[in-house]
Amino acid sequence: MDISPKILPKLVGIAHEAGRAILSVYESDFDFEVKGDGSPLTIADQKADILITEHLNALTPDIPVLSEETYHKVGDARLDWPMYWLIDPLDGTKEFINKNGEFTVNIALIHNKQPIIGVVHTPVKDISHFAMREKGAFLKHGERAATAIHTRSLNKSQANLVASRSHKGEAVAQFEQNLAQHVDQVDCISMGSSLKLCLVAEGKADFYPRLGLTSEWDTAAAQCIVEAAGGKVIDEQGAALSYSKADILNPWFLVVGDPSININFAGEIG
Repeated sequence: MDISPKILPKLVGIAHEAGRAILSVYESDFDFEVKGDGSPLTIADQKADILITEHLNALTPDIPVLSEETYHKVGDARLDWPMYWLIDPLDGTKEFINKNGEFTVNIALIHNKQPIIGVVHTPVKDISHFAMREKGAFLKHGERAATAIHTRSLNKSQANLVASRSHKGEAVAQFEQNLAQHVDQVDCISMGSSLKLCLVAEGKADFYPRLGLTSEWDTAAAQCIVEAAGGKVIDEQGAALSYSKADILNPWFLVVGDPSININFAGEIG
């Protein structure tokens, strides 16, 4: 099935509408429950999931939809899908609960195990990052026209490392220390949700080491944006992070803005 770039504004609109539904909960008193895997769930997750799924089903009725909230219902049937929507209706639920604004709406289109479209919308800031493979990556602020974004070349006098606000850990601290042996100054930015990958895509950060587990819906949309902006998202073998795996969990991965840089998971540059 051929997908036209004209679908991108429609997807941004869907993500924006989901963002408004999320903000209606965010700005109220709300409760949350804890799922079996220990992660939190709010009514905002559920509202956004239903809204996005309904819109995608209407927009592309022949393409199935998989989300964090429906994954257990779909089961292994997803492994036979050559193309499908992969969504995280509210990425960064902990940030949502803590009310720091660092949560996003993620919509990706997976084709042959790779993300070919990605939309990451940040409701609190009304910002949308979006991309289509081989068509470029873009940033849109509110009603303003979208502008192209690109990763940046590494400047060895100063590098920005972005790390998870909730899951930094000792491995990332060691990565930062080793990177400092190759770069004069390393600044570390703590950030929640898919915004970490988006900072690399915008050229505001150089590296994001995710030395811990994530799920496929956490990364697909933002990975597409990073790659379309000129960067790479790789596993320990140096291969692009892939999807439609039997295990929905991702391996450890690195987001690198400058694809010419050969860096390992210890933070050492070859």
